[in-house]
Amino acid sequence: MKAFGYGLQDFVACELCGAKAVDIHHIEARGMGGSKDKNDIGNIMALCRGCHLEYGDKKQHKEYLTERHYYFMKINGL
Repeated sequence: MKAFGYGLQDFVACELCGAKAVDIHHIEARGMGGSKDKNDIGNIMALCRGCHLEYGDKKQHKEYLTERHYYFMKINGL
C-alpha cells in the first residue's frame, strides 16, 4: 500500500475494473516457482473479488495481468 501512496483508510481500486479492491493477487503464484520474493510489488496487484475469481490463478490470463499491472505501476511512477 505504501508503494502506491495508499493509507489504511483509502479506497483502493481494482487494477482491472476500478471497483473496490478487496484481494491481493500474486501474479506468479507463491507455490509455482519464479521469484524468491513473491510479495514483491511487481508480483502483487489489487483486485476486486469478481476480477480475482475471473482472472486469478488461470494461466491463460497471466500475461494479461502482468501487462495491466506493469502499466498500473508505470502510471503511478513505480
